[in-house]
Amino acid sequence: MREKSLNVHCSFIFAIILVLVTTLQCIYADNPYRYYTWKITYGDIYPLGVKQQGILINGQFPGPQIDCVTNDNLIISVYNYLSEPFLISWNGIQQRRNSWQDGVYGTTCPILPGKNFTYTLQAKDQIGSYFYFPSLAMHKAAGGYGAIRVYSRPRIPVPFAPPAHDFTVLAGDLYKRSHRQLKYILDSGHDLPLPDGLIINGRGWNGYTFTVDQGKTYRFRISNVGIATSINFRIQGHTMKLVEVEGSHTLQTTYTSLDIHLGQSYSVLVTANQPPKDYYVVVSSRFTTRVLTTTAVLHYSNSWTKVSGPPPRGPTTQINWSLYQARSIRWNLTASGPRPNPQGSYHYGLIKPSRTIMLANSAPYINGKQRYAVNSVSYTDPDTPLKLADHFNIGGVFNLGSISDQPYNGNAYIGTPVMAANFRSYVEIIFQNWEKTVQSWHIDGYSFFVVGMDGGQWTPANRAHYNLRDTIARCTVQVYPKSWTAIYMALDNVGMWNIRSENWSRRYLGQQFYLRVYSPANSWRDELPIPKNAILCGKARGHRTRPL
Repeated sequence: MREKSLNVHCSFIFAIILVLVTTLQCIYADNPYRYYTWKITYGDIYPLGVKQQGILINGQFPGPQIDCVTNDNLIISVYNYLSEPFLISWNGIQQRRNSWQDGVYGTTCPILPGKNFTYTLQAKDQIGSYFYFPSLAMHKAAGGYGAIRVYSRPRIPVPFAPPAHDFTVLAGDLYKRSHRQLKYILDSGHDLPLPDGLIINGRGWNGYTFTVDQGKTYRFRISNVGIATSINFRIQGHTMKLVEVEGSHTLQTTYTSLDIHLGQSYSVLVTANQPPKDYYVVVSSRFTTRVLTTTAVLHYSNSWTKVSGPPPRGPTTQINWSLYQARSIRWNLTASGPRPNPQGSYHYGLIKPSRTIMLANSAPYINGKQRYAVNSVSYTDPDTPLKLADHFNIGGVFNLGSISDQPYNGNAYIGTPVMAANFRSYVEIIFQNWEKTVQSWHIDGYSFFVVGMDGGQWTPANRAHYNLRDTIARCTVQVYPKSWTAIYMALDNVGMWNIRSENWSRRYLGQQFYLRVYSPANSWRDELPIPKNAILCGKARGHRTRPL
């Protein structure tokens, strides 16, 4: 009798295991796999004319480009040959049901020197232009970033003809100081000075060339991968037709230049319809006391005339110019997104938010040192990633509700703020900026609708002027000085998600927190299980992941 009971029990366990394995196979079935092996090393780079220590991936700066198609599975094995812990995060990739793979310290233990970790990602229901970057300390200032391009599936219509070629433009600021020196300045309680220069695809002045054939149209995917400054992008003598912003197909408005704030990505079409010669591709800083400028070259294949003279000037400190441009960017309601149905079939403006969250950034001094805060809480990393502490029910790491829904007028303090939220709720978030600098905010795991932005203090009366019809959905948004930006967001992705400043010194010194989107169902339908290969650190050491 006891033997029969044991057999039944074993059969039951085997059946459960079989169901779990089948479920995991179904999750990724019928979607291609792409495999990558990346070796992270130090290496010498010279983009500003002096030797610097950069962070290379497979010997490259910037790192290798990821080209994939909607729903592709990406298996990326990362080997850390640095002398310090390392992590990679995926700016704009939503990690559907899978914040385990987000690659920030709140979700993932660092890859220790000499060790490796394999990320398992899926570009689930996404298209568009994104990038990856190193997320720990000030590593991003040394490189370690690269482009991610997610193409539409073959049968999904795209609202423009295939371009002759698809160019990547990774532009941003750079310091001559090493990432360790920048970290030391911040740890000493000081802010960083203005960057030393700007670069395009890892190169300095006229160091990179885009070759085009006269009469053909090209796609340029531009990302601001810097850590400190907004940029303006333009091509001498050419106009740009905007077609995509962080996974949203846009109305195809023509611009002579584009403001691109920290962490943002845009796609434009450029037709080589000018006399055959070489033209400047210009990137300049925005809203800085001294304008930084760098150039690349747009080379017509039948040209024998080099660029000469000064590059064309762009906007410098004009806020209203940038604000009006931002408002002019609209969703293409009839175009398909990652699925065949039109983008406009999702009527975001007809859904009433169940909760309003106002987030105010500030720059307090705490214990005599410069810090940055959200609603008066300045974030500091605990010894254990929040996601692991939540999964294993480890106490003493964080408290839910440790950041308020509204600005707090008391003295700022250091903590580990985590905001609680319910799965499938629909929220309104107001980013209120009382400072004199442009802010750039990113939310991991999500794409949100930018329904409004304007100067001054936000009030409920501003809702009357929201764009509830055709604003774009994106993952990174700017907030102008002494201004506000409002977004709508459907909390349809369970997990622990980083909300942060894309200004890296502000993020490092506390302008970030985590949003815990919770489902009581505890089902793989809502969230994938902890990866079997998850690294366990801090108070999570000694726990087990899962058998399969």
